[in-house]
Amino acid sequence: MKINGDLTFIYKTADDAKVVFDSLEVDNKNYLKSKLNDNTIEYEVNSEKLGTFLATVDDLIASEIVVEKIVEKTKQ
Repeated sequence: MKINGDLTFIYKTADDAKVVFDSLEVDNKNYLKSKLNDNTIEYEVNSEKLGTFLATVDDLIASEIVVEKIVEKTKQ
């Protein structure tokens, strides 16, 4: 079975999106297709197994939340 999904993260500014993209790209390289477009990051997730797909999406969202919190804290 082939499982495909797309995730899109939208940020207030293009600079915020770039910081998050650059922070996550190191870990996501060779695992996910990603594209930065202005204030939006688009991820394409593909897997042969549902468990792997869900784990990948879960890891991506958890990592994004951490980076987003760091970005917000540094603005204060």
